Amino acid sequence: MEIKLLVEGGNMTPGPAVAQQLGPMGINLGKVISDVNQATQDFKGMNVPVILDIDPKTKEFSISVSSPPTSELIKKELKLEKASGDRMKVKAGNIAIEQIIKIAKTKHPNMLAREFKSAVKSVIGTCMSLGLLIENKDPKQVLEELDSKYKTEIEQQKTEVSPEKKEKLEKFFATIQAKQEAEAKKEEEEKAAEEAKKTSGQESEEEKKKEEPVEKEEKK
Repeated sequence: MEIKLLVEGGNMTPGPAVAQQLGPMGINLGKVISDVNQATQDFKGMNVPVILDIDPKTKEFSISVSSPPTSELIKKELKLEKASGDRMKVKAGNIAIEQIIKIAKTKHPNMLAREFKSAVKSVIGTCMSLGLLIENKDPKQVLEELDSKYKTEIEQQKTEVSPEKKEKLEKFFATIQAKQEAEAKKEEEEKAAEEAKKTSGQESEEEKKKEEPVEKEEKK
């Protein structure tokens, strides 16, 4: 019997969902958690797909660990806590093509894609959905340049980013981040001003209504 789980690497906990699945079978939950945490310790901080193959008769089980989702590998590579909430307007990070290739090498064995370049394209697609820049560019532009500008890196499967290149990518993104923060602050100020205007208008209307009966009495 197979049970599929998605656990935090090295930090599986005895949650109700797991207890409901394993409890009725009389499986030692403590041992399962301990063994899963041991098997996934290399993926700390990431969500990892795990399959428990259980023999209900003997209560024996085996653990199969799949590589984490591409999005989790990307976030770990860039030390991101979360993706962009609005990928069209806000960029969450700036990743090098070598880092893309590194993740593609990890995921390729589990993909249906035969060609390595297809795995690279898949990772780029995930970067797009997370709101990332690649090599200071929009992921769509990088896709168009794969066969020209990045052909050598992909064919040689380069995974190391030089310190100089990493620094340049970080500096470029720092300027993007500063612009985004400035724009977000401006939008908040404009919104606050609009709300204040509406509130002021409502108060003026209320004041007028209070004064109307007095004016009518004075006319009489």
